[in-house]
Amino acid sequence: MKALVYGGPGNKSWTDVPDPRIQQPGDVIVKIDTTTICGTDLHILKGDVPAVEKGRILGHEGVGTIVETGPSVTGLNVNDRVIISCIKSCGHCANCKAGLYSHCLGGEGQEGTGWIFGHLIDGTQAEYVRVPYAENSLHLLPAGVSDEQAVMLSDILPTGFEIGVQYGRVKPGDTVAVVGAGPVGLAAITTAGLYGAATVVAIDLDANRLEKAKEFGATDTVLSGSRDWKEQVLALTGGQGVDVAIEAVGVPATFGMCTDIVRPGGSVANVGVHGKPVELHLENLWIQNISISMGLVNTNTTPMLLKLVAQGKIRAEKFATHHFGFDQFLDAYDTFSRAAETKALKVIITA
Repeated sequence: MKALVYGGPGNKSWTDVPDPRIQQPGDVIVKIDTTTICGTDLHILKGDVPAVEKGRILGHEGVGTIVETGPSVTGLNVNDRVIISCIKSCGHCANCKAGLYSHCLGGEGQEGTGWIFGHLIDGTQAEYVRVPYAENSLHLLPAGVSDEQAVMLSDILPTGFEIGVQYGRVKPGDTVAVVGAGPVGLAAITTAGLYGAATVVAIDLDANRLEKAKEFGATDTVLSGSRDWKEQVLALTGGQGVDVAIEAVGVPATFGMCTDIVRPGGSVANVGVHGKPVELHLENLWIQNISISMGLVNTNTTPMLLKLVAQGKIRAEKFATHHFGFDQFLDAYDTFSRAAETKALKVIITA
């Protein structure tokens, strides 16, 4: 089969690799119909995720059709259409029973890590993928939900909601600032309303993304390149600061921005994947009673979010801005990596 293979920092290729095979009784093989590229894939290509070895097939998002099932799989069948969760779950370890799928203690590459696709085992940017613990790691695709909508449920929607909105403890009436209006930031913006946020402020360097943010539910926008960006945010809160600041970029400067604008007693939720250390001014933050959260998505909200997408209450298809075929994979990466120029949010790649 063909797959997008990581060749070390800065190197990737769309090339021939062996087809995946059933390795464990709970595995299935999924033919990938639709996949996409995540900002985390770009971090991998920069060398920010050293656990990813040369030769690894990248990708952790996908929608496809089951073509083979392992002998212990009873709840899934060949020809079922499924969403592949970016996090695998064995379903029976202590962490999975607690809903902490991101730290599943089942095997597959490294015990205690739920993110394995395109990380510790081969991923979804390929014609076929092996899915371990399939009955807990796949979601049946309901009629009426398109591939474009469904692939957003592999990662960005649960990530923005769980790590941004839930970990940030958004409450009814809150003012929420989201620093970074890329796909995950927009996912946090569009799901903040589920918990009753009254004001949602999008902050970004890119004026085009700020305009997009309004379509996803932002009530206000602030261009972070402005000298008075901080004053603009504080003015929206009567000078008090925001209740919740969500970091959705993954660089030290944007984390610092969040701690600068959060009110005393507020929360900073870090969603971005960081490749460098971040300075944390505890000498200032402790006396303000600031809560700081971070984490890897568990995807335990995916079934709920899927219902909302199916009902048209979350317009997941709006994230899709560019479309490519599998034979254009490298073009898709080029477009996604130059998002400021190409105005790309999520690129859709179909077989």
